[in-house]
Amino acid sequence: MPKYVIGIDLGTTNCALAYAEAPADPREPASVTLESIPQLVNPGEVRDESLLASFLYIAGATDFPAGSLSLPWPSDEHMVVGELARKRGVESARRLVSSAKSWLSHSGVDRTSAILPPTAPEGVEKISPLEAARRYLDHLRQAWDSKHPDAPFADQQVLVTVPASFDAVARELTQRAAEEAGYKSVILLEEPQAAFYAWIERHADWRDRVRIGDLILVVDIGGGTTDFTLIAVTEREGELQLERVAVGEHILLGGDNIDLALARHIESQLAAKGTKLDSLQLHALWQQCRAAKEQLLSEDAQKAEHPVTILGKGTGLVGGTIKAKLRREDIDRILLDGFFPTASSSDMPARRRAGLAELGLPYAADAAITRHLARFLRQQASTAEHGTVRRGASGLAAPTHILFNGGVLRAPIVRDRIIDVLNSWLAAEGLPAVQPLFGEDLMHAVARGAAYYGTARQGRGVRIRGGVPRTYYIGIESAMPAVPGMPAPMKALVVAPFGMEEGTGVRIENQEFGLYVGEPAEFRFLLSATRKNDKAGDLIDDPGEDIEELALMEVTLTGNQGEMAPVSLESLVTETGQLQLWCVARDGRRWKLEFNVREQAV
Repeated sequence: MPKYVIGIDLGTTNCALAYAEAPADPREPASVTLESIPQLVNPGEVRDESLLASFLYIAGATDFPAGSLSLPWPSDEHMVVGELARKRGVESARRLVSSAKSWLSHSGVDRTSAILPPTAPEGVEKISPLEAARRYLDHLRQAWDSKHPDAPFADQQVLVTVPASFDAVARELTQRAAEEAGYKSVILLEEPQAAFYAWIERHADWRDRVRIGDLILVVDIGGGTTDFTLIAVTEREGELQLERVAVGEHILLGGDNIDLALARHIESQLAAKGTKLDSLQLHALWQQCRAAKEQLLSEDAQKAEHPVTILGKGTGLVGGTIKAKLRREDIDRILLDGFFPTASSSDMPARRRAGLAELGLPYAADAAITRHLARFLRQQASTAEHGTVRRGASGLAAPTHILFNGGVLRAPIVRDRIIDVLNSWLAAEGLPAVQPLFGEDLMHAVARGAAYYGTARQGRGVRIRGGVPRTYYIGIESAMPAVPGMPAPMKALVVAPFGMEEGTGVRIENQEFGLYVGEPAEFRFLLSATRKNDKAGDLIDDPGEDIEELALMEVTLTGNQGEMAPVSLESLVTETGQLQLWCVARDGRRWKLEFNVREQAV
């Protein structure tokens, strides 16, 4: 059995690692520890940091002195990961891989192709979003092994977090990146849930802070994405329970957008003085503004402005550089007016209208995060089929509590604006103000919460329930003689009964079916919102109107062409809401079919 549970936040801008050791007494809660991460901070200088910067710098032959990129473990010295990559990327943006996690979620590109950095000049090697993620995860594994030689990483239970809105391909690629980085036992967990687990871990008295009927909104704004999640406080057998009831759509909007807005602001100031920037200089300015913003918004910040310096294009510039200043008052104005404006709960985000656009990340068309929140509470969360969703008179999902997560929300000005806007919506519904849930480190909460959840899976903590909201079936073709012009009758086999909790599986006992492999075959997924008593393995001979077809999947499973393999079935609903149906042959071969059971629920 693993000695430790390791939680990893694979972030857009920073990664974090935390771990928990199960106590000898199972009645005692496991304590979570934050692990420091060795990384290069300057050439020849390795230092432990609490975060691993999610940046990769592709070094040229003369970028660094020979031997100055060595780590405490064997490493590829022309690919620099971490804080030094972030620093050097400010100076040479075209060699910097950033926002790899956002690219990993981008369905419009081949995420396994070498496309990063997108602005790399001729002769500079590119890598894929998958490879970038693998390198970050590999660095974390190597860092752990350097600090815990008596407890190898490969022997531990590992949880890696992903945005709640990641699609099936992005989740699959994250899993693949982890496996290619040497992770032997990895589970994916949603970031907003992990953040809430971190709050529970820090507050053993959480049952005294919330009550039955409460609705907790988790707002997670990181470097690349914004996620919204609703968690309801329910009751089971006299005990308070937590149930995830709604997850928002994928919103590619976060700290990266804010940094670019700041860069555009300075660009306009320079233009007014006669200095125009090209695209490469703007990209460098973007990275400079990221660092300046973090300095000015830090809790102990004392300065009202921060200098930014960009390399010039010609010899006419003094010192070959362009100098400007980013002011704190400009950051506040851009944040509040552009990204967190006051809005009503009926204000919906604008949608993109252009018929043609450059290929790149599919950023949200509207930068106003408050309007995206209104859409989530008005349209998505309010249509979730759960009686536990507390709503106002107009149908607006009405949270009683709010929990913040993500680096953007370290700024009190942002948290205060979100609370003010949300409270104005609740007041319009005649409901009391939302109560903030404080007390967590926003930069490390996701990693800490993932580690805590790993112990909860072992029965040593509280788990958030997330049972499937419908009964799910797969179509089984009847074994009957062919009749001209009529398809063979279809039966419906229950593979995920109503309420089956995420993170659990079921084996269909004492039944075998014929699986066609080696050639294209159709698989039909069905669901019912009303048949809540069907059990796993039940075979419905004549599906009626209360069972509807959900999706038709055509795939070619590996095997000999035309072979029909006798298989038994096993189903698993993962922590990220994927229904995995495994077909297991007598000779041990296994095939997987996968479907997202949340898409129809929210």
